[in-house]
Amino acid sequence: MTGTAVSNAIRRLRFERGELTQQALADACGVTRQTIIALEAGRYAPSLELAFRIADALGVRIEEVFQWSKPS
Repeated sequence: MTGTAVSNAIRRLRFERGELTQQALADACGVTRQTIIALEAGRYAPSLELAFRIADALGVRIEEVFQWSKPS
């Protein structure tokens, strides 16, 4: 299986906030732009702390950013 069972709405939320760049979000969360790219592509599931940082930077609840699908 490729990817992760955790999906996200980071890209949509960035654009809803005036096209916030990947770099600006990365800077606000203390990670690299490559980390944001990997998250948006579903190749990486964030730590709980990073998930909260991203939600805070986007001004939404964590549940609005990340969803988990139970593997079958």
